[in-house]
Amino acid sequence: MHYISTRNAQHRVLLGEAIAQGIAPDGGLFVPESFPHFVPHQFDGETDLAEIGARLIAPFAAGDPLAEELPEICRAAFDFPAPLVPLPEAPAPACVLELFHGPTSAFKDFGARFLAECLARIRRGATKKLTVLVATSGDTGGAVAAAFHNRPWVDVAVLYPKGLVSQRQAQQLACWGGNVRTFAVHGTFDDCQRMVKEAFRDPALNEAFQLSSANSINVGRLLPQMVYYAKAGLEMWRRNGRRANFIIPAGNLGNALACIWARHVGLPIGEIALATNANQTITDFLRSGEWQPRASTPTLASAMDVGNPSNMERLRALHPEFDELQAQIGASSVDDIEIRATIRRDSHELGQVWCPHTATAAKVFRRLLARGARGEWVIVSTAHPAKFNDVVEPLIGRTVEIPASLAKLLALPRHEQELEPSLAALRSQLLA
Repeated sequence: MHYISTRNAQHRVLLGEAIAQGIAPDGGLFVPESFPHFVPHQFDGETDLAEIGARLIAPFAAGDPLAEELPEICRAAFDFPAPLVPLPEAPAPACVLELFHGPTSAFKDFGARFLAECLARIRRGATKKLTVLVATSGDTGGAVAAAFHNRPWVDVAVLYPKGLVSQRQAQQLACWGGNVRTFAVHGTFDDCQRMVKEAFRDPALNEAFQLSSANSINVGRLLPQMVYYAKAGLEMWRRNGRRANFIIPAGNLGNALACIWARHVGLPIGEIALATNANQTITDFLRSGEWQPRASTPTLASAMDVGNPSNMERLRALHPEFDELQAQIGASSVDDIEIRATIRRDSHELGQVWCPHTATAAKVFRRLLARGARGEWVIVSTAHPAKFNDVVEPLIGRTVEIPASLAKLLALPRHEQELEPSLAALRSQLLA
């Protein structure tokens, strides 16, 4: 299996090289040259994430040295659950896919841990340290830091928009030290993402460092995220013979694209609906066909505050014709007023406490029902509400229990530097 750039199919590499490079030499994103095809019975007898992951990802690693090590990689990366939990009080058949049981209480743990396990094997015998650059709108940076912390072969630089993530998210981004450097950027997530992309094209930094990315621009983040959609889809298919329909909070589109890829290769997945916040680049595009990136707007669902989603480039490579793309997914925008109302209402009516991001999906679920949607829907819960206690607790009138893994990180001292939103500022800090 080869991976090609979304911008030039002549850039053609195996999986390990695509993961190591992070981004293609022309600035494009690596995508599979072709996709395998599965049928559900190929996963008969396989029920846990590691088993399903090893089988699902195997053809994507064909021909690469990583292929033989996939079972071990998946066992190490997927050592926490992703339960599909019924919502008995919901107004129609529904479940919640809980993706917040990892070490940093967010779905980003799946991709970050898989990526770290892959790179640990790719870098065996390397004489030069790897430097991983990661822009984060809240959860990615913490998951990457946790996955790579204290690994001797790598240094990590985390860039996040100062003041635009929750206090607990900021603590989670800056509590590491050691081989993890955290930069609080005076700008938006889009500034952070731009700085990382510019760094990959900077001659001085490429001469000084072996650079890679841990954002969802790295295909090593997307492949493992397909796995929990495969598991949830298979579980529902085995239970009642129906395809699961997913509602996914969407920011940089990595999580949504993983679900789209999982459906594309034949997993039993039905409709895919994206929930965005007040940043409507995706929803406007799917309505009009005009791609118009813009500056991001701060919202309560801060991890989704993305005005120029990178993975739209991959989605458009998969479905280049707009009519075809428009038929594959839908999208609906949820503002802060609706986020607050949904957290309050569903706490009372459903007995569920949502983080602000999951609340966007829960709101879209009710909209779909109002429009006559049928079938069984899965609300994708991307982060634990305890990470957003300053938003959630006043709305539900009680405290949210903190997972033990998160409590441990909140007790650590912080290590971070402030940074202006420019490549020159980043270059100066890294070279120093």
